[in-house]
Amino acid sequence: MARVDELTHRQRIGAIVAGSAGNLIEWYDFYVYAFTALYFAASFFPAGDRTAQLLNVAGVYAAGFLIRPLGGWFFGRFADRHGRQASMVVAVLLMGAGSFMLAVLPTYASIGAWAPGLLLVARLIQGFSTGGQFGAAATYLSEVASDARRGFYASFQYVTLIGGQLGALLVLLVLQRFLGDAALRAWGWRLPFALGGALSVAVLVFRRHMHETLDTSTKRAGVGSLRELARHPKQLLVVLALTAGGALTLYTFTTYMQKFLVNTTGIQVQRVSVVMMWAMICFMVLQPVMGALSDRIGRRKCLLLFSALMTVGAVPILSSLARATQPTQAFLLVVLALGILSFYTSISGLFKAELFPTHVRALGVALAHSVGVALFGGSAEYVALWFKSEGHEAYFYWYVAAVCGISFVTALLMVEPRRVTMRD
Repeated sequence: MARVDELTHRQRIGAIVAGSAGNLIEWYDFYVYAFTALYFAASFFPAGDRTAQLLNVAGVYAAGFLIRPLGGWFFGRFADRHGRQASMVVAVLLMGAGSFMLAVLPTYASIGAWAPGLLLVARLIQGFSTGGQFGAAATYLSEVASDARRGFYASFQYVTLIGGQLGALLVLLVLQRFLGDAALRAWGWRLPFALGGALSVAVLVFRRHMHETLDTSTKRAGVGSLRELARHPKQLLVVLALTAGGALTLYTFTTYMQKFLVNTTGIQVQRVSVVMMWAMICFMVLQPVMGALSDRIGRRKCLLLFSALMTVGAVPILSSLARATQPTQAFLLVVLALGILSFYTSISGLFKAELFPTHVRALGVALAHSVGVALFGGSAEYVALWFKSEGHEAYFYWYVAAVCGISFVTALLMVEPRRVTMRD
């Protein structure tokens, strides 16, 4: 197989498409849970009103994030020692196994308290997988891309991540159209999980087009070890602080937003699905545009724009969304937030990979990113719903602004991470 620096333009594009396709499948499987929660919440948590049921489901959702640092450590270490390609394939297959489990889970009516317990186990499996997939994919795409257009090509990690979310939404829209509300709540919510499990096997086909970017023929001491990673504390803190604002904003305006528009704004659930579908399409299209922009102005300026604009914009945007009366109004506000977020997401994996040397790159990205996402992204829904249940929903808006303010200070103090080459 050709070395990465010897790849033709066509081979490089093929490798990026193959790596991105596996990423899309991974994130489709992960986000199906969030988008179908409105339909299966009562099957596993029958007691309480809608907010209480969603709060319980959000708690299981957050638990899937809390195990991500462990998955980040395991798969990051694996990718630095045995290759990016192998790590990505194993992570996607593990995610598919979790999806199959969710597709066949018995409900609370069938097995009582065992049902939410098994729901938690399935999400822990998926969270473990996701913890490693991000770091391996970010490292792979940043290393296989050409140096001059690294921002543009690496942005396809989030094109496919958003594509996974969009795919989950599209499947839900089709089911809403042909099954109806009653059938979806009874059994239809299982179909997207079964589809995701089946799609995960397709990663074995894409593997043939991926070119390993790590030279595993030579071994240096400390490859993929926590001890070696500990030599880079500043990079770890930078990734953690910037991920905090980015992840919190991402999960607020994507997965939680569907519930927010139904539960707070009062828009009909089918209309919310359409609003979010078109908003996610706009978000996806923006990724390569912003990635290309980072190749011109640098990663740091993009991070400053994201964190500054969201620090001052989170409260007015969320407050306006809470008062939105029309789907069109909600769509424009969500797109505004996602447009600001694109300055971060388009280079999220790339700037983190550029901060670390090759021998601990996947581990550094996966572990630090997973910790940040677990603490701030995975808890976003739970924190928002908790504030709502306590009668202080607006406090969550200020929480988003404050965390993004910390990200802004971090971006202000960091040095430009863009590298001339990704090879040490």
